[in-house]
Formats: sequence, structure tokens, C-alpha cells
Amino acid sequence: MKLATLAAFSVVFVGLNNGAFSEDAANPTGTWKWSVTMNNRTRETKLRLKLEGEKLTGAVVGHNNRETAIDAAAFKDGEVSFALTRERNGQKFTAKCKDKLQGDTINGTVETERDGKSRSRSWEAKREATPG
Repeated sequence: MKLATLAAFSVVFVGLNNGAFSEDAANPTGTWKWSVTMNNRTRETKLRLKLEGEKLTGAVVGHNNRETAIDAAAFKDGEVSFALTRERNGQKFTAKCKDKLQGDTINGTVETERDGKSRSRSWEAKREATPG
């Protein structure tokens, strides 16, 4: 009888812990890093995300540590989505990202439009380890 009770308790405890771990893993809060290579130059880029309740905010940190806030950010059912608008030579460019969060990796696509033509490419970011 004691063995059966102990086994049942173990199953419930493990189930509760697995739920807690998967809830933590499904949180996009943190700093995400990836590399982009264009014209034989590789640049490191970071994305800082913070989820508070249902509100997702953040910024992309690019060349010369310049931060650009993201717009229309959302996190639902393990998907991260946001838009990033930048200006270059007086023209605005918007990139729309829709990505799947899996542990410490975000995989997805970024869609851009320039001169009336849409482009889509895949990207992958890894969460930086937090100190402590």
C-alpha cells in the first residue's frame, strides 16, 4: 500500500514539475543573438524581449549598439511575432517576424518589402545565458 501511494505521489510530483519547466521554457523574456552575413561581412545582432503578463516588448540591438524598439509584438501559443521599422536614406523599411519559440531557440521567418517586392528568409536566434 505504501509503495502504491509513493508511486502515485511520484507521478503527480513529476507531472507538476514538468508543467512548471515547460511554462518557464515557453517564456521569450531574455536576450537573443544571431549573426547575419551580407557582402562578406558578418554582424552580430541581438533582440531583447520582455514578457509581462500578455504584453511583449523589446528592441533590436544592431550596428554600433544602436537600439530600435519593436512594434506590434505578441506572444501566444509559443509563437513570437513583431515588426521592426528602420529608416535609411530617408526611406522606411519594415521587417515582420513570425517565429516559433522552442526552449532557448527562436526559429522563424522575416518578411520585408522593398520597391514593391516582398522577400522572406529564415532566421534562428539563440538565447544568451543569464549570469548568476
